[in-house]
Amino acid sequence: MKDFKEKLKLVPELPGSYQMKDKNGYIIYVGKAKNLKKRVSSYFRGNVTGKTAMLVSDIDDFEYIVTSSELESLILEINLIKKYNPKYNILLKDDKSYPYIEITNELYPRLRVVRNVKRNKRTHKLFGPYPNVTAARKTVNMINRLYPLRKCEKLPKKECLYYHINECLGYCIKEVDKEIIKSMTDEITSFLKGNSSFIKEKIVSEMEKASNSLNYEKALELREMLTDIDITLTKQNIDLKKNYNFDIFAYTKIDNYLSITVFFIREGILFGRHHETLQTLDNEIDDMEEYIIKFYDKNILAHEILIPDTLNASLLSDYLNIKVHVPQRGELKKLIDLAKENSKVVLNEELETLKKDENKKVAALNELKELLGVEAISRMESFDNSHLFGTYYVGAMVVFNDFEPLKNDYRKYKISTEVKDDLSAMREVLYRRYYRAIMDNEQLPDLIVMDGGETQVSVAKEILSSLNLSIPIIGLKKDNHHKTSVVIDSNYKILDIKSDSNLFLYLSKIQEEVHRFAISYHRNIKSKGLLSSYLDLIKGIGEKRRKELLKQFGSMKKIKEASKLELSKIVGDTVAENLYQVLHEEDENEK
Repeated sequence: MKDFKEKLKLVPELPGSYQMKDKNGYIIYVGKAKNLKKRVSSYFRGNVTGKTAMLVSDIDDFEYIVTSSELESLILEINLIKKYNPKYNILLKDDKSYPYIEITNELYPRLRVVRNVKRNKRTHKLFGPYPNVTAARKTVNMINRLYPLRKCEKLPKKECLYYHINECLGYCIKEVDKEIIKSMTDEITSFLKGNSSFIKEKIVSEMEKASNSLNYEKALELREMLTDIDITLTKQNIDLKKNYNFDIFAYTKIDNYLSITVFFIREGILFGRHHETLQTLDNEIDDMEEYIIKFYDKNILAHEILIPDTLNASLLSDYLNIKVHVPQRGELKKLIDLAKENSKVVLNEELETLKKDENKKVAALNELKELLGVEAISRMESFDNSHLFGTYYVGAMVVFNDFEPLKNDYRKYKISTEVKDDLSAMREVLYRRYYRAIMDNEQLPDLIVMDGGETQVSVAKEILSSLNLSIPIIGLKKDNHHKTSVVIDSNYKILDIKSDSNLFLYLSKIQEEVHRFAISYHRNIKSKGLLSSYLDLIKGIGEKRRKELLKQFGSMKKIKEASKLELSKIVGDTVAENLYQVLHEEDENEK
């Protein structure tokens, strides 16, 4: 550890944000403080343990920015964390937003499960969050069966099956009374707010009708709906007898682990809960405040938040611009205590496993460092490509820190249509990634993990050399059965890693993740209809034939559903064969 005695003397006793840097000048931790001098000095005196000790051993320098208030220092801290994603700041394991149930604000409303609700600026009604996505989908399916709402994305020209089975009022063929629609949406809204009595009566009535008509199969389905309501929709038996809407945050810290529990209270009922266990430094209060702010980056901000008295309510309130309350007594205080007890119970159950996993990762990292003869390995970047029948390549990069995924650092790459092979695609991705890293002064990895053997490693070496970069490279080489068999270094030497070791397992997980990410990116592009350019890639299809195909079938989806015979009527037998093969090749690969 470096001696910062003289530099610490210059740090002022003022509020601000401080940034710890490693020997390469990368920011590895960002914090805030009321008193910069006291906080920064605390890292370099006394005995520090666990993750804090690891941070201190990595610190080669530090900087700080003085602010006029603690709120300003918090804003600066969060902005710097978002910009640099430092390795020692808390990493949220679940970076996905929770699903909500939405009643769309349209002439003929639809009921659906949605995510990314913060991007939805329309004034639709949202209910949730639903930590259990299966419960949300079951709820939507059940309501859509009981109420003849509109089911289609766009109104078709004629009625569909839902109309004929009485699950749609035929909005596409007739004008439906607005009062009927309002009555349905009012009942659904009441149900989603927790009033399940009338919808149970509706199901019982339908069940009796089905039974009387000897339709026992339908009666059984309706009985299962009642069971689903009792299990997944009645929520919890905690009722405040008031229409409160707020979130509760509580936590427990043991050793280097921070166990966090969030309760979602909607209409006075415990609607759901979320739990997460994270590694933390010694200043868990800062980590909790940072966690709460990050949590609402992806989820809808509650009307009010309840927190324990250890956290700074006024600071969070000013930052989030909502009421943040610290209950001292009564039912709300009991809920805070209950959430804390939940966090404690979960952490006690997980602690032994977490420590074992951490020890395995540390041992695997040490083994990898020794094999490669390097001082430190933390950040690892891995690359893969996905293509459609040798055309339309896309690239993907995943990032791991100490074998934990950093999903915010994942990157996707659309590759030039001129690229026709894996190695050219990889050259383009690697060059774009590291050229930009140099130009934007982004953090470089400690290790590059290539999904492949000598040829892939050779391409990586070629690109790094052209950019005058020196980064260790390993390749995960597959056998004839397409299973990873050995790991090679940049000199194509096989590393002595046993196939049943923890290190081999962690490296394989990185390989599986980058492959999954590349494939999912390709699927996502295709599902959004962005691959109309497939047509441009087929030999024999020019602008004229492309227009004829789209005119005849209307969309890429319809073109894919067409038979070879139907396609051949427009483009001929040979081109139809090629087009059909390209459109269906990815489906065959996914089987």
